[in-house]
Amino acid sequence: MELWFLYAIGAAIFAGLTTVLAKIGVKEVDSHLATAIRTMVVIVFSWGIVFFVGSQDGIRHIGGVTWVFLILSGLATGGAWLCRFRALKLGNVNKVTPITKTSTILTMILAFIFLREPLGLVTVIGMIMMGTGTWLMLELKKGAAAENSSGKGWLFYAALSAIFASLVAILGSVGVADMDANLWTAIRTVVVAVLSWVMVYTTGGPKGIKNINTKSWVFLVLSGVATGMSWIFFYHALQIGNASLVVPIDQLSILITMGFAGWFLGEKFSRQSLIGLALLATGILLPAIWI
Repeated sequence: MELWFLYAIGAAIFAGLTTVLAKIGVKEVDSHLATAIRTMVVIVFSWGIVFFVGSQDGIRHIGGVTWVFLILSGLATGGAWLCRFRALKLGNVNKVTPITKTSTILTMILAFIFLREPLGLVTVIGMIMMGTGTWLMLELKKGAAAENSSGKGWLFYAALSAIFASLVAILGSVGVADMDANLWTAIRTVVVAVLSWVMVYTTGGPKGIKNINTKSWVFLVLSGVATGMSWIFFYHALQIGNASLVVPIDQLSILITMGFAGWFLGEKFSRQSLIGLALLATGILLPAIWI
């Protein structure tokens, strides 16, 4: 079994945990503030890894072009996080997650266009299955009872999160080629933190810190740790594998996310949504195993 595959699986597991932990953590917290707090946890975690493995000296060898990709990737990550947290605040995990996973389809297309990675028949079939599965899952819980007071605002933010996430994967695949993945993660997190706190202060969010209860703090911290682990595994995978293969495996986190959403959050799944989930997961996995 390829090493990149194992790294990608590890990223998927921690990413799946991240979504559910984040959903619980933001339940009673402003989404921008929750993102900023979680980012600070990731900063501590990621820089701790950097100093533990001794890769901090690599900063002096970072070239101008790599810095550009670092900043752009950080901004895209921040955008994806902010939009995803807002979507989770407004909608259910079982509705938001399928939309965010469509970033896989866009990533494959962008990898084909800009990275010249192959886009064969099996990959195209997988993309069609992913799209069909996502559509079926969006049919879950139609009607007034399914929508909360915020209407379908979650859909807009979930779609934006997917777009930003696809850009992160492409920028990461290009930028980490000659750089330690742990250091890349740590520096990029700083960019995300700056963007997150700017959003907090421009929306008046800091006032809400004193109102965060213990439960929210615990889950936000756990979510940050899970995010850090997911990133490290993900970028190690990108260093030795193709983005068009690594990203689909990483996106299998949807299985873990949906499982925990049903278990811990009590979210229900119809037969149609389960069929959609099966199609989505198969479409994600197919291009990676057909090699």
